[in-house]
Amino acid sequence: MNNSSLSHTKWNCTYHVVFIPKYRRKVMYGELRNDIREIIKKLCEYKGVAIVEGSVCVDHIHLCMKIPPKLSVSEFMGYLKGKSALMIFDRHPEFREKGNRHFWAKGYYVNTVGRNEEEIKKYIKNQVEADQIEDNVKKQP
Repeated sequence: MNNSSLSHTKWNCTYHVVFIPKYRRKVMYGELRNDIREIIKKLCEYKGVAIVEGSVCVDHIHLCMKIPPKLSVSEFMGYLKGKSALMIFDRHPEFREKGNRHFWAKGYYVNTVGRNEEEIKKYIKNQVEADQIEDNVKKQP
């Protein structure tokens, strides 16, 4: 068991989270995809959240992450989606008009990982591979 620790606490709180852009737009390509990846990593570092596995797909994001027990999942997701939207709008102003200052949809899916961590990691990796195949098919004439 891989436990992390705070001053008086040992913990292993791993979650699988999925969230989507507003209206499930298929917008996360190229430079935007790389920027989103960088922004999420940076925001997770700020809060002490470790990303175990993650993928930015064309129309959704999968994250397997360890969130410290001092943060609730809903508190962290509100922070992540809110701050990342502002940072995306700063780097890509063309999205300001499209979503009325909303980049992400309101909700998200979350599940505790438990004993299925390896299966979830494999599932997230397969999402990336399936997304790359879809990108290649779209690029062909």
